[in-house]
Amino acid sequence: MEKDSKIYVAGHRGMVGSAIVRELQKQGYGNIITRTHKELDLCCQEAVEQFFAEEKPEYVFLAAAKVGGIAANQEALADFMWENITLEMNVIHSAWKNGCKKLEFLGSSCIYPRMAPQPMTESCLLTSELEKTNEAYALAKISGLKYCEFLNRQYGTDYISVMPTNLYGPNDNYHPTHSHVLPALIRRFHEAKEQNLPYVTCWGDGSPLREFLYVDDLANLCVFLMNHYSGNETVNAGTGKELSIKELTQLVARTIGYEGEIRWDTSKPNGTPRKLLDVSKAAELGWTYQTELEDGIRMAYEDFLKNPMRAER
Repeated sequence: MEKDSKIYVAGHRGMVGSAIVRELQKQGYGNIITRTHKELDLCCQEAVEQFFAEEKPEYVFLAAAKVGGIAANQEALADFMWENITLEMNVIHSAWKNGCKKLEFLGSSCIYPRMAPQPMTESCLLTSELEKTNEAYALAKISGLKYCEFLNRQYGTDYISVMPTNLYGPNDNYHPTHSHVLPALIRRFHEAKEQNLPYVTCWGDGSPLREFLYVDDLANLCVFLMNHYSGNETVNAGTGKELSIKELTQLVARTIGYEGEIRWDTSKPNGTPRKLLDVSKAAELGWTYQTELEDGIRMAYEDFLKNPMRAER
């Protein structure tokens, strides 16, 4: 990308999209186009087609998505599938119709099979069944990355995809039931500390292993890949390190300063037992993460404290 290239960041108000905008600005890209949901409903095909026909962005970062944790995914399977597939197809198709030079699609590590060999390589996609708790979201993301691949194969486009592990950081969603595990823990332990509660109850038994990537590190990789990678296969985005949910809760509690008891509700689902990404492909391209988890959680908590709307997000 040239510094004056016309760049559209879809989903610029979300955690990933806002981080990509920050990274682009940091690197000196000035011609960045954004639209709020109110200004442009990405699920409306006609509106998206009109936007691309008028603006004709040269580069597109597709970071818009309907996202949520286990509870949100289980409650709204149809909504997660329809909304994500619809907005993806609208944006990717309109980008292609209007001569977009390059598009980058943001997916999720939940696209990989539930029992995939660990760590998960890009090539294990579609080799066995998905995790049921987020199957609808995963199928939508697989559809988006496959559409990019098929456009490349049929029409010679240069559309790429990146699959991040669990993300956290500035502008995260801290909703009490619809957020992902790390922001949910930040909020829960903060409120427990404020209310001087004797214990905090967490879902499952704490045994699942998870990997976490600071969102500004992902944004750095996204810009890096836009400039340095072309190919039909996706690229994993992660740290290559994992810890148990039990260890994570202890780390969050320590960061926030909560000293009460941690209890486990084993009637609640654990989700996938392990989800570690093989990040050797990104490393071979010349990229590695910068932010260690303990530092990242501290910065995420600082962002949480500065966000007066965190309860309603």
